Amino acid sequence: MSDFEESLGSEMDQLRGEGRWHPLTILEGPQDAEVEIDGKRFINLCSNNYLGLNTHPHLIEAAIAATKKWGAGSGAVRTIAGTQSLHEELERKLAQFKGTPAALTLQSGFTANLAVLGAVLGDGDAVVSDELNHASIIDGIRLTKARRYLFPHKDMGGLEQRLQEARRDGARRILVVSDGVFSMDGDIAPLPEIVQLAEAHGAAVMVDDAHASGVLGRNGRGSVDHFGLDGRVQVQVGTLSKAVGVLGGYVAGSQDLRDILIHSGRPFLFSTSHPPAVVAACMAALEVMESEPELQVKLWDNARYFKAGLEALGFDCGASETPITPVIVGSAERAVDLSQELRKRGIFATAIGFPTVAKDRGRVRTIVTAAHTTEQLDRALQAFAEAGQAIGLELAPSPSTPVGGS
Repeated sequence: MSDFEESLGSEMDQLRGEGRWHPLTILEGPQDAEVEIDGKRFINLCSNNYLGLNTHPHLIEAAIAATKKWGAGSGAVRTIAGTQSLHEELERKLAQFKGTPAALTLQSGFTANLAVLGAVLGDGDAVVSDELNHASIIDGIRLTKARRYLFPHKDMGGLEQRLQEARRDGARRILVVSDGVFSMDGDIAPLPEIVQLAEAHGAAVMVDDAHASGVLGRNGRGSVDHFGLDGRVQVQVGTLSKAVGVLGGYVAGSQDLRDILIHSGRPFLFSTSHPPAVVAACMAALEVMESEPELQVKLWDNARYFKAGLEALGFDCGASETPITPVIVGSAERAVDLSQELRKRGIFATAIGFPTVAKDRGRVRTIVTAAHTTEQLDRALQAFAEAGQAIGLELAPSPSTPVGGS
């Protein structure tokens, strides 16, 4: 065995010893409100498939038709021979949907953040970032030579202080970056205040709407539309892999931003473009989001119902304002125990602990979708009540709200 292989083995031994190694969960069928795992059915509370679009007939038919017409793959990177008229059509529709002059698609939301931050920030620039921003933003910032300024989560006084520091330090460009919806707690960024402070200090704003796309705003246009800030946020990053139900990421903004990314965004330059089936399914998803707004309504009805039910049982749902609803139980070990007890009762909901969240904020993160029925949500609430009791959680049920919400 080589030193390289031996060191990997030692690292894995350490992960197992610390209880941080977990095998992949393998679904034996489509991603849906219920999934099949090891031949058993589970109510799925882990999916980002907010609107249930991944199995929508319109998307499936569009993907099949595009494959037959355009082929299984694009065959090249966009800047050589991998740009088909289908790709350009999707980007025009995305720009129209987001209310921006232009848009550009990338392979994932993660690579979209890497592309933007790497292309628009350089030596002499500054990036001001919420301390709880997504890992892709953190990694994108690490790849730049810009000065980094962190501000406490959603702390506008802290943001203003960092903006003043960046301006005093002589930054050429200042970019304020925030998630639109934070993925671990489900809280919404105070975008109007962020924009106001950025404008006062001559800074631009970038919002990652991975968990806001399809969820906030008219027909799911995102946090910028939700707050009525069209034209005041310079960079909108989103994903096509969550509420849109397919795969990929996008950047929406000015034509100059798009052109700079085409010429300087390394994930764009050095990755093969999306297969035609993916592109066509994404366009079909935008059509469904526009024509079936009842899906977004159902998503929010389900989210409110389930959140109210959990709180009525006495669970701590933190600062959640969206369909992302954490059930915070303390240590990572206790979160794992709760997840395992839920699994015994037919509920698929994974545990999240340190270092993803603080050591005393271990949780089972739940996400309900538009595809869940009230009966499924009631079964899940009953399972949470039983699982919490099984692991000895001290719950204080609310006397005013019945289990299952209102």
